[in-house]
Amino acid sequence: MNDDKKHFRIAILDMYNGFENEGMRCIKKIITAFGENESVPVEYTIFDVRQKLEIPGMHFDAYISTGGPGNPSPVGEPWEKRFFNFLDQIFQFNANRHNKTKKHLFLICHSFQMACIHWQLAGVSKRRKTSFGTFPVHKTALGRKDSLLSALSDPFWIVDSRDFQVTQPNKFRLEDMGAKLLCLEKVRPHVPLDRAVMAIRFSKEIVGTQFHPEADAEGMLRYFLREDKMTSIIAMHGEARYNDMISHLNDPDKIMMTEAVVIPAFLKNALNESLLPAYA
Repeated sequence: MNDDKKHFRIAILDMYNGFENEGMRCIKKIITAFGENESVPVEYTIFDVRQKLEIPGMHFDAYISTGGPGNPSPVGEPWEKRFFNFLDQIFQFNANRHNKTKKHLFLICHSFQMACIHWQLAGVSKRRKTSFGTFPVHKTALGRKDSLLSALSDPFWIVDSRDFQVTQPNKFRLEDMGAKLLCLEKVRPHVPLDRAVMAIRFSKEIVGTQFHPEADAEGMLRYFLREDKMTSIIAMHGEARYNDMISHLNDPDKIMMTEAVVIPAFLKNALNESLLPAYA
C-alpha cells in the first residue's frame, strides 16, 4: 500500500550564490525528518537561482527559498527578474479559483527581504552593524493565532544572521495584498530605531521569516565550538554574546524548539493541501 502513496515534492530555491553555508544541510535534514515523521515519501529538487538562473515550475507541492549573501535590492541581474516572476506566478496561481490545490512557499531571510521589496510591503535597509546571534522575537496579535507560530512561546527564540533589515511596514500595501505581520524583533527601549519585521504571512499559502528557522542547534553548537569560530565570534561580537549563544543553543525551549516547529508546520500545511484531491 505504501508504494501507492503520492510523493510529496518540494523545490528548494538555492539563493546562496555558491557561498559556503549551513542552511542547505539544515533544510534537507528538516525535510527528511518530516517525511519520516509523517510516513510520507518526500522528494526534493534544488534549483540554483543565482548562479544558473534555475527556477522551478508549478508542479511541486511546496517551495522553500533560502537565505543568501549580499544586498537584497535588485541591481538588474537576470536571475532577479526570474525570481520576481516566480513570486508573482505562485501568488497568481493561488489566486486563481480554478486551481483547487494551492502552492505553498516559504521565504527565508534574503528571499524574504526580496519579496518585501518586490511587493512593496516595507522598507529594506542596511543595518548599522550585523545582527548575529540568538534573540527573542515577539508575536503580533495575528502571529499568536497563526498556525506557523502558535506552538511557540511568546516571545520565542530565533537565530539571526543579517546585514539588512525589513522595517516600516506599509499598512496600505499589506491590507491590499491581504498580508499579515506575524512577529517583530525584541523591544529595545534604549535604541531609537524601528523594530525590524521578523515574519510576514504574505497570503494563506506564502509565508516568510527574516530569521533562520532552519538553523539546527546541534549543528550550530558544533560549528561555534570550533576554536577558529569561537575566536572570530568573540572578536566581532564579544565574549558575553558568544556565551549567550552557546547557552541558548543548549536550551531545548529556545532554538531547538523553533527549528522543530516553524518549517515542519509549514510543510504540514502544504502536505495537507497536496492530499486534498485524494479526498475530494
